[in-house]
Amino acid sequence: MIIVHHLNNSRSQRILWLLEELGLEYQIKHYARDAVTNLAPPELKAVHPLGKSPVVEEDGQIIFESAAITDWIIRKHGAGRLAPQPGTPAHEDYLMWLHFAEGSAMIPFLLALYTARLGDAAAPLGPRIQEQIGSHVAYFSQCLGDNDWLVNNELSGADIMMSFIAEIAAMQGLGAHFPNVLAYAKRLQARPAWQAAAAKTEPYSFRLPT
Repeated sequence: MIIVHHLNNSRSQRILWLLEELGLEYQIKHYARDAVTNLAPPELKAVHPLGKSPVVEEDGQIIFESAAITDWIIRKHGAGRLAPQPGTPAHEDYLMWLHFAEGSAMIPFLLALYTARLGDAAAPLGPRIQEQIGSHVAYFSQCLGDNDWLVNNELSGADIMMSFIAEIAAMQGLGAHFPNVLAYAKRLQARPAWQAAAAKTEPYSFRLPT
């Protein structure tokens, strides 16, 4: 049985969606953010020293980092689903998006979140951070184009990983500039598997209005 150590309103929501898409049995261990600091509780450090989520375990093996978890689940349990055939150009695109989500696209959003706590002291950084958010979302939008999904126009782990980027971009009003990204976020949230995962973790703050 796969166990997901899930922090509310976090990127671990993607892992639950992935497991639902694959129809896998899993158990959720819920952790709640601190009501004042919004930080993860110290109990998560008993699971992994960094105290972050998602973390999954199966048969005593611990896997952390969202892209590594996504890759591991699909390789071990996907039976050929949700990933292009290894050795093909599409698989290389898939790997790029798998890592782009956290390695590049999420960083300026996090910088904006953290520097906002500094008030006026962060003002000099603001324009550069917003430029980076815009450029990453613009690249995402350009590559997505009119397609429903990122790689071969088929749902894959790349979309699982990029879902949070699309959601947070939409929540921050960037859908007005990138309507295809907004439509993409709504499309993924309309999937029955996404809905099933969300039903197990309500409320989810990044749910978009229908």
